[in-house]
Amino acid sequence: MKKIQLLNKISNVGTDVFDKSVYEVGEEITDPDAIMVRSASLHDMEFGENLLAIARAGAGVNNIPVDRCAEEGIVVFNTPGANANGVKELALCALLLASRDIVKGVEWSNTLNGNELGVAKAVEKGKSKFAGCELMGKTLGVIGLGAIGAMVANSAVSLGMNVVGCDPYITVDGAWHLSTAIKKANTYDEIFAECDYITLHVPATAETKNMICKESIEKMKDGVRLINLSRADLVCADDVKEALAAGKIARYITDFPTEDTINVEGIITIPHLGASTEESEDNCAVMAANELISYIENGNIRNSVNFPNAELPVSDNHRMCVLHKNIPNILAQISSAVSWAGLNIENMINKSKKDYAYTILEVTEIPEKLVNAVKAVDGVKRIRVIK
Repeated sequence: MKKIQLLNKISNVGTDVFDKSVYEVGEEITDPDAIMVRSASLHDMEFGENLLAIARAGAGVNNIPVDRCAEEGIVVFNTPGANANGVKELALCALLLASRDIVKGVEWSNTLNGNELGVAKAVEKGKSKFAGCELMGKTLGVIGLGAIGAMVANSAVSLGMNVVGCDPYITVDGAWHLSTAIKKANTYDEIFAECDYITLHVPATAETKNMICKESIEKMKDGVRLINLSRADLVCADDVKEALAAGKIARYITDFPTEDTINVEGIITIPHLGASTEESEDNCAVMAANELISYIENGNIRNSVNFPNAELPVSDNHRMCVLHKNIPNILAQISSAVSWAGLNIENMINKSKKDYAYTILEVTEIPEKLVNAVKAVDGVKRIRVIK
């Protein structure tokens, strides 16, 4: 039996994907072959020798030690796009929250019981304090045009907004899904200078940390409205608060409350609700489960964040899967080991991703001497044999 450990509550729709005659799934599992996780932190967790993969039922992997996993030959998966519609809908909500003082208006309305004017008259007298502006005709800048950003951009066009998008890493397939009404910006600076609203849809990396800071804020239009449903680290909270106090930023909406952003005038904090819909949780769980099954049973990788995507159609041959460093001559050494064992490679695929690579090769048999020979190659992190 293969063992799948759940470190958070995972939708039953996802866990039901596993064949119960092949997999044991649960929170009490020990020494698992794979882990499914949502928000639990794994940074201080020691991984057993049997752990093959970790699947994050969501997009962000900040709670997983991705680099350490790569060094230990553990494949980390995420589920890009599975929660995209849920986050997109919250982004549309955030646009409205940024435009109108809805939150304070609701809070004020709830204080009107016993008002000497009566509720209806008090509302008419006091509602002007919460007036705002409309979205139609305003310019929205979308930074990051992946699955979520593209959906936000397209929806904003439907709302009558002028939309400008910037993504240095956009794929051809991603570009095909964008409305032709969306204007391309070549740099973030163009977004900053032109847009009334700016929404962030990029991963949290060393390069994107504090991408919104004093320097970038100074390039923005006065009264800009900023939305961050990606990660708190993208925005320097101190610089945003200073800009809010000065009137440079009109409002900041974030889905990641911190000690620095709660109870601050001009900031609306949402309790990380972007993917908190039944549909998103179901979609993420199903995708994560299928990723693990494909990797455990066939060695195929799709949607990994630390190893390259690599899929080889299943045949009747025996399959060796090699997780290794992306260094010169290593593939030649693996091939030489197969030849030394007196075998021919029937099928093979090799892919690389930054410092790491993945090779799947099929042969008619895999003797122990071949496994030992490949293990001895410098840079090989892990070998799996699938028969």
